[in-house]
Amino acid sequence: MESSVLQQDPRRGFVDYFLPYLCTRPDGRSVTIPHMKKDFDGWNDLKKRTHELREAPFYHTREIWWCALGVNVGFEQDGSGEEYRRPVLILKGLSAKTCLVIPLTTSTKQHPLRPSIGNVDGKEAHALISQMRVIDTKRLVHKVGYLKQHMFNDIRKAARGML
Repeated sequence: MESSVLQQDPRRGFVDYFLPYLCTRPDGRSVTIPHMKKDFDGWNDLKKRTHELREAPFYHTREIWWCALGVNVGFEQDGSGEEYRRPVLILKGLSAKTCLVIPLTTSTKQHPLRPSIGNVDGKEAHALISQMRVIDTKRLVHKVGYLKQHMFNDIRKAARGML
């Protein structure tokens, strides 16, 4: 039986509850990976209200929006705060009701699939290309602005390269 472990996260300055699980690396060694407890029930209430919205906002490619990404499984990118939001970049419109987005982060971890895009709402932001996903446009909450064309072209090229 697994037990919860109370662990201090010094980067965030608060205490998280983790439920560890065992994973096997490609080299055959076993490692324990912490798994953060998530508020799926709180998100589910907001998700139901979001689903009931009649109108979805009109959007364009290259726009940056605050988006209700919610609480997701495992290491999929979550929204944060009481409304489970995160800024996203609209990579491609698929229809009036769906679009392909790339979540943004303020994390400073260097990675080829995390290019810098400049400031978003006063904070240095990076595109999480490996986390791109299709969303319903009802999740789009508030438009922040546009990404510069040359930066957008670089992001789009990196996204294609990942595929």
